[in-house]
Amino acid sequence: MPSILTPLIAVFGIMVIGFSVQKLKLLPQDSDSALNKYVYYIAFPAILFIALAETDINDILQWGFIFAFGLAMAGTYCITVIISSLADNKQPALAAIRGLNTSFGNTAFIGIPLMMNLYPDNNQAIATAAIASLLSIIMFAFALVSMELAVNKTQQRHPIMIMLNALITNPIVIGCALGVLVSALKINLPDSISMMFRLIGNTSSPCALFAIGMVLAKAMHRGAKAGPKKHNIALEMSLLNSLKLIVQPLLAYVLLSYFKVESELVFMGVILAALPTAASVYLLAQRYQIYALSSAKCILISTTATFISLPIIEKILSALV
Repeated sequence: MPSILTPLIAVFGIMVIGFSVQKLKLLPQDSDSALNKYVYYIAFPAILFIALAETDINDILQWGFIFAFGLAMAGTYCITVIISSLADNKQPALAAIRGLNTSFGNTAFIGIPLMMNLYPDNNQAIATAAIASLLSIIMFAFALVSMELAVNKTQQRHPIMIMLNALITNPIVIGCALGVLVSALKINLPDSISMMFRLIGNTSSPCALFAIGMVLAKAMHRGAKAGPKKHNIALEMSLLNSLKLIVQPLLAYVLLSYFKVESELVFMGVILAALPTAASVYLLAQRYQIYALSSAKCILISTTATFISLPIIEKILSALV
């Protein structure tokens, strides 16, 4: 059994439980919202802060990894936007949300738990997932600006201000920034403070995965409006998921190798790049009523497909790095 399959089964098992609980209506209707807010505003910032704070600053600032992973995401996004623009001309908002479906992986809600299970007690693994999450948030902010400008023609704020506001108010960005600051200043936190943040942060993994399952159940249940009608939705879903689960990790591997990143970070980076589409993409699509149902399907398909794709990628990586 591939080593990655054990944590994968645990990760997706919790999601399935959350999905089932939502379908059976065992918890109040808005339980997923409360869980998401707890994880997003409290648990994730806590684990990212303490992991980065207790990691040497030189291990955090892996510029080769940062550039390679960021370029892999940006490259996949651009490829998708070009294909979408050719297929559906003059629909920049649709192109942007499709681009997110293929580039914005679930590096936080799935990536962090997966890295924690693959590399127990390894702060650098969490730091790597944190960097990937930060880069994903930047990509999300860029797509948000694109959609806002496309949908709201009377937008008064400058695009840079929209992006900056999305970044500086993001709790994950704040938690990471504070953690990097503590690391850079070489501040030794008291054991009691460290334990407190870790205890809170360790709840992020099960709560996040459980919430994702609930969100997927609700997303598939709602009669969300799909985007423009397609002659072959299966072909479209196959293309989007191939870009996310095959093209992005392939680009990540090529770029990480080009920047001569150490082998363990190459492995982590490719695995993080090969993660399924984040549930946040559906929430953004739902907010703008653009491509919402298709995004939900894309998330569900990519999440299920990683059971096959990730073990294959791990096997290939083991032979290459």
